[in-house]
Amino acid sequence: MIPVVPVESCTHVLAEFDCLDPLLSALRLDSGRIKCTCLSVSRKWLALGTSAGGLHLIQRDGWKQKLILTHKEGSITQVSCCPHDEDFIAVATSQGLVVVWELHVERRGRPERVSVSWEHRGQTVTSLCWDTAALRVFAGDVGGKVSCVRAGSSKLGKGSAFVMFPVQTITTVDSRVVQLGYSDGHLVVSSLSRCYLCDTEREKFWRVGNKERDGEFGACFFPQGPAGQRGQALLYCARPGSRIWEASFSGEVLSTHQFKQLLACPPLPLVSYKNEPHFNPAQMSPQSLAFPRLLHDQNLLSWTDSAIYIFTPHSGQVLLWTEVKDVVEISVFRHELFCLHGDGRLSHLSLMSPERCVERLMKRENWTLAATVCCMLQHAIITSRARKSLPVDRLEQLKAQLSSASQQQLIGQLEDVISKLEPLDSACSSRRSSISSHESFNVLDCGIYRVISRRGSQSDDDSSSLANQSMLEEERLKEFGFTEDEQAENGETERDLQFLPLPFRSKPPRVALQAVRDSVSSFVKKTTEKINTLQMNADLWARPDLREGGQGEVAVTVTPLPEEEDAEECSSESELLELRAATKKAISQIQDPMVLLDPVSLGDALREWAPVLERVLGPEDHTRPTEITNQEQRTLEEEELVSSMSCCVVVQPEIYSTNPDESTTLTEEEDLGESMPCSTAPLRAPFPPLANHVELIQLFSPKPLPPDLQADLSQLACLYLEMGCPGRGGIESVCVFLRRYFFLLDQERVRKMCMLRYREHREVMKAYIAGMLEFTQASKVVEVIQKSDLLKSLLYVTHTHTHTHMLYDKHGEVAVRAYPQFYPTILPSDIMAMALPSHFLPYLDNLVQSRAEQQRLSFLGSLLQPETLRHDWLELALSHDAPQREDTLTPDGHPRWRSHFFSWGYGRLLSLLIRLPANLASKQKMLEMCRTHGYWMGYLYLCRELQRRPEAFSAICRLDDMTLLEGDDGIVPQSLDEWVVLLQLSQQIGSNGSTDWSIRVSPENIILRVVRVFGPDRALTALQEHGIQVDLSSRSTLVCDLLRMAEKRQSSMLVFNAKLKNINIKVPVYTK
Repeated sequence: MIPVVPVESCTHVLAEFDCLDPLLSALRLDSGRIKCTCLSVSRKWLALGTSAGGLHLIQRDGWKQKLILTHKEGSITQVSCCPHDEDFIAVATSQGLVVVWELHVERRGRPERVSVSWEHRGQTVTSLCWDTAALRVFAGDVGGKVSCVRAGSSKLGKGSAFVMFPVQTITTVDSRVVQLGYSDGHLVVSSLSRCYLCDTEREKFWRVGNKERDGEFGACFFPQGPAGQRGQALLYCARPGSRIWEASFSGEVLSTHQFKQLLACPPLPLVSYKNEPHFNPAQMSPQSLAFPRLLHDQNLLSWTDSAIYIFTPHSGQVLLWTEVKDVVEISVFRHELFCLHGDGRLSHLSLMSPERCVERLMKRENWTLAATVCCMLQHAIITSRARKSLPVDRLEQLKAQLSSASQQQLIGQLEDVISKLEPLDSACSSRRSSISSHESFNVLDCGIYRVISRRGSQSDDDSSSLANQSMLEEERLKEFGFTEDEQAENGETERDLQFLPLPFRSKPPRVALQAVRDSVSSFVKKTTEKINTLQMNADLWARPDLREGGQGEVAVTVTPLPEEEDAEECSSESELLELRAATKKAISQIQDPMVLLDPVSLGDALREWAPVLERVLGPEDHTRPTEITNQEQRTLEEEELVSSMSCCVVVQPEIYSTNPDESTTLTEEEDLGESMPCSTAPLRAPFPPLANHVELIQLFSPKPLPPDLQADLSQLACLYLEMGCPGRGGIESVCVFLRRYFFLLDQERVRKMCMLRYREHREVMKAYIAGMLEFTQASKVVEVIQKSDLLKSLLYVTHTHTHTHMLYDKHGEVAVRAYPQFYPTILPSDIMAMALPSHFLPYLDNLVQSRAEQQRLSFLGSLLQPETLRHDWLELALSHDAPQREDTLTPDGHPRWRSHFFSWGYGRLLSLLIRLPANLASKQKMLEMCRTHGYWMGYLYLCRELQRRPEAFSAICRLDDMTLLEGDDGIVPQSLDEWVVLLQLSQQIGSNGSTDWSIRVSPENIILRVVRVFGPDRALTALQEHGIQVDLSSRSTLVCDLLRMAEKRQSSMLVFNAKLKNINIKVPVYTK
């Protein structure tokens, strides 16, 4: 049961609709070497500063990288886009340089530095702020200095571009500058101790309030009236204990807003595509927070490292607060938030009303998440104003998209919400009732007539015109372009109220093709009653003899008479009755546990049912015309038939409906080829026999099937495919059955079947993907994927498995690197079946690294299903982007000297794989794999785990690195006997003469290490007892002498301390 959010907290919600990980991947900012350090956003740009000194300017329209500005003066610490002139951007580097860039985008010129300031040399700039009227940039640093640099640009007047404006120091405050803000000639400076207000025109300063504070507290101006009116903005300054001061331009504190008690309410969950939101209604304790920054747009915003807080300043209330982890910096533009996280990730959040959030989720076909938000925020959904975005019909369609098998509880809760919906106000409802009270039509701009039926009619639920389907696809694709103005969106919604809400279907191609079928069948039904139509049967064409140059004759047939049609209908009905009887018998048999659990009995039951299915719904066995006797002519005819129909699908001729008069109107100008894979769509395509390698994909049943029979056939067909098509044999027959009866199969069940049952047979997966590609071919998303770049295409993916295959075929490894955003919809097993091994590894590495560091090991363990994947993935990681074996192994298979210093491309993944819990046999196998590939760090770790310490000591001696005997990851000898074994191995193997004497695994270094552990006398005596000759250099002898002296002094101190404890000292007591 989904908890319901209280009514007072239902006004707004933070939602995350898309993933920016592909953007960072394309910019190479997802690696550990280069990270995003700061960001700024405007109407046009998303600016990202990096640790390498680069500034990436991303055009938000299409998310394309437009420019990259490089800086050799250090990493980028601050960046700020000019709010009202997006041709300017200010940047601060780690060396204290402040640069103002003019981009010259409109003139298509090269960007140039119009101002440079070294006023903060050697100091870290902590805040940047624009005065857009005068094109000035204010900068504050850790030392408390605030300076001003003016951009020299021709936009300021003639000659301004040739003038070098001096850098002006505004003031130096008592401590580090936390935040700067500017409004109408006034600059606010928030330091660690207090806020200062500066009139930049009259050069006067005020302190805001009288009380100091200690820590990072932000401050900003918040406009209260129309722009340009002086004195309308108010100043808001953060205070300790979740308080915010409201002050005037003169620095006078007008009021103090207390949010400590208000933040005791439970947080609203983040609505994200990544996981389902969970609301905990339990009341929390009051929060005493320090708001490090204050941002404003339409509301006041702040954040901590664990949550985002949004306030309404005019009422002093909490609009919402949401838990978002590891937030370092936020940039705001209108209702959009761009968040930079501590690990370099970016997230894009939108602040919106619940009904707008549900509407956008439905347009993106995220049905489960949309229904969850509806139930959780139902107090906002049931209000009358929400009907503008969410009419009752649209919520009914949302309910229809949910699975009745697995989401019954969610459906019941959504039905309860729908029953409580309030209608629109009288004006709107009367306008809508006049439209929907009877059937009417509208003429669209393109000339298509659209029928508007009564709400709840069967035609609305079961059919849709091509015009509606096309508009649906366009609306859904447009939704991926981020809206820039909430008011404009609301206006568009109100204008669309006069039309019937468009249906949201999860399978657009099926609907489009069904609309074609309805139109054709309706047209044929009305015309065949009056006239007879001549039809050309492709099977009766007489082919010309090309060798003799003769002209072939064309065989023309006349459509059957009504009596013949009645006979065909009777025959079809009898076949369906036969199929229903066979299906019912098979269903009753598999319900018996004795049959279901016995593979032989189950195969016999399915083998008896399959021929009936083949006879009724299988391909027709077309006989050849008697006139064609020449075998070569028949071969030509078959080749031409196959080539002409290789891209065709079978279109359902009629559907089983309770209302035979229902149909959808199509205009005569409409081209059916636009919605079908090819221009010719036969009602019944001739299939080759089962043994033939050519088999078309059948998306729809060749005969109308009742829903109950369709469900039973689907169950048996999936079971028959899982059993490997008993009675036919061979993987080829499985592929043919999959293609021939694709319309009966559960797509998700078949996908899992390909992953598990047919994992070793890639041709089955290819057949499934071919069917899915044909199924989605009519969608406009396919056209976008084929024509657009990767970043844009990723935003349009809806049929995830199908579209990811298309993207991989087009972009290769680059596409696979971006697929972790689709987890868990797309699993690693899916990528393994899709991609090459060398492409799968970057995906797996990115997927694991996307989790928090403390969660990576357990997350990787959860992906190992089945357990044998551990060795497969380890073998892949050891074989790709790895050192050459001749560089890590000697010809006799021993470690090569210092070869453990080689870099392994997937070292992080390798380290996690060998650290996962495993049984003894598995660890021994991994040990052998690491040894044969020369991955010595993993080999030493597994030797320690398996207690094979002598082998580890031998490898360390050959690697010749004493650091491997130290630290938590090293193998430290635990007894004197192990030290002796190590010393003997080092004498046998010998050192290769490293220039670094301190880390050589030489006998002398080992003896010194033993001396430090056990003491000089004890260690040297024990070594001599084991027959080891001790030859120490003068340096080592001196070390032993110093250790003896230290040991004696330590013993003397211990004796002295013991004597002091035994002495009884009496303290005299003085009395008056």
